[in-house]
Amino acid sequence: MPRRDDPQIGLGKAIRALRHKAQLSQEALGERAEIHATWISHIESGRINPTWGNVRRIASGLKVELRDLAALAEQLEREHGTR
Repeated sequence: MPRRDDPQIGLGKAIRALRHKAQLSQEALGERAEIHATWISHIESGRINPTWGNVRRIASGLKVELRDLAALAEQLEREHGTR
């Protein structure tokens, strides 16, 4: 699996935070989003960047609006200086 040059750390942190808030395991989110739990792990850790389609599926699996996921990702990137 290739490492991306520009990991989306804020997005991974946002997904992890929302997953924890929803009290979901990576496996449960993976089932809801129809994405293997290993990929959820890699996305959360910033090892890979998800496709737009997978971001939409993850937001749906988390039962959040895509704009809310994006806003949290932006906030976390600003707070942690990852941009």
